[in-house]
Amino acid sequence: MPANTKARGDALLRLARAAIAREFGQTAADPGRPDWLDLPGATFVTLTQRGKLRGCIGSLEARRPLGEDVETNARAAAFHDPRFPPLTPAELADTRIEVSILSEAEPIRFTDREDALRQVRPGVDGIILEYGSHRATFLPQVWEQLPEPEQFLAHLMIKAGLPAYYWSDGIRLYRYTVEKFKEDTP
Repeated sequence: MPANTKARGDALLRLARAAIAREFGQTAADPGRPDWLDLPGATFVTLTQRGKLRGCIGSLEARRPLGEDVETNARAAAFHDPRFPPLTPAELADTRIEVSILSEAEPIRFTDREDALRQVRPGVDGIILEYGSHRATFLPQVWEQLPEPEQFLAHLMIKAGLPAYYWSDGIRLYRYTVEKFKEDTP
């Protein structure tokens, strides 16, 4: 990847916006495709309007090229997030895009709920929770709304379809970090 973080972020944000715009039949000037977009990468694309979530879809594991992952997740966030109706062409100009590149997830080793809570790093860690067929994640950005580890974990449990304060020895937690890029203006 290029050493210039701003250039990398600008390229990823343009790529995400162009992928959504193409679905509306709009075209953007092709700025070229840097080689680093062909390296494997896992991303989340988050859409907001006036500071409120409008869509967020992503990949937890790097299974395809970074550029393809961004484009696929941008379209999915815009048109297939089940929490929202599909984005309309009129909304695109008011939509702010954020791209998060995920590090590889690493398991958190813990003895019980309290030990797990002590180990998470508020504002730093994205967390993946797995229990049987239940799975959910929160990006590190969610700490802005849920700054206390107990609250963060309770909401993650609910997102996974479990009771907020459920606990079992079968629960698995993983942490990851992100490098995020956000449009200044849509």
